[in-house]
Amino acid sequence: MTFIEFKKLLLDAEISLPKFSKLIKVSEKNIQAYKTKGEVPNTIAVIVKCFSQMHQIGIDYRTQIEELNLEAKTKKGAGFAKEPKEDKPTP
Repeated sequence: MTFIEFKKLLLDAEISLPKFSKLIKVSEKNIQAYKTKGEVPNTIAVIVKCFSQMHQIGIDYRTQIEELNLEAKTKKGAGFAKEPKEDKPTP
């Protein structure tokens, strides 16, 4: 799915990109990065298509997703460490 098709489906689902990313617990920055690639991953495409279809038939998808109590994933060990690791002495 192209990023343009993705944005159209967001409109059909009546949800903004920031609210979409918050709802599914994916960084908005990550989703915006798909714009430069030109397409979104299959999982994101499936989610937005389902949201659009659910909205069209009157299902409150937001409540359904919130009930899942999703948690945002965080990368561990990426970026700068708060404290530098000490080198272990070599035997």
